[in-house]
Amino acid sequence: MFRKEEHALVLDFLPAGKAGEARQEPTAQVVGDQYFTLLELVTKPGIRLNVMDRVYIGKGVRDQIERIKCRILYNQLTASSQQQVVEAVRHVVKTREADFVNFLNKAGPVNIRLHALELLPNIGKKNLEALLAEREKGLFQDFEDIRNRVPHLVHVEESFLQRILAELKGQEKYHLFVKIPPKEGDEGERYHHDQYGDRGRYGERERGGYGDRGYRGERRFDRPRY
Repeated sequence: MFRKEEHALVLDFLPAGKAGEARQEPTAQVVGDQYFTLLELVTKPGIRLNVMDRVYIGKGVRDQIERIKCRILYNQLTASSQQQVVEAVRHVVKTREADFVNFLNKAGPVNIRLHALELLPNIGKKNLEALLAEREKGLFQDFEDIRNRVPHLVHVEESFLQRILAELKGQEKYHLFVKIPPKEGDEGERYHHDQYGDRGRYGERERGGYGDRGYRGERRFDRPRY
């Protein structure tokens, strides 16, 4: 069984749908709050959504969403969605602070020359050495703990934000947090056929989020489970 989004944050709501589409229906562009999947949803009759509303899109009873229309690329977001996605991702990083701190505590090497932590903006060799040395003394507890123990990383949340946005835009080779975007010819793929397919939580194929290595640097070939 593959990992799927349960909730998403609304980036833009189009009551009459997208211009030029044959079927006009109320459409919301959203970003998932676990795997940062970009989706278009069709709302139920009479439902109006506001920006940053958190909507349920899981397999259970949906009060607001009629169906998941499709998965989309970053460049298919409306101008409003592209502006709002920054705040949405920042909000997710803040609310899921423990998950991102856990990443800093457990991430391992991508290969013999590159550590996964170096894939985050603002973490070069010196900061990497400082992070690894400090976590050997004791695991980080929260963002504030990281700032106190590694003073040069005063904006660690922004490092995650920048990395996630770059992955959403398809600018990165390795995907740590975002599912690999579909190819240009597949951008309209149906979500239920592609919801994480054979790819894991931190992107790439489940032969590891970093090439053939997993979240902690070890080799892993098992599919993620709920």
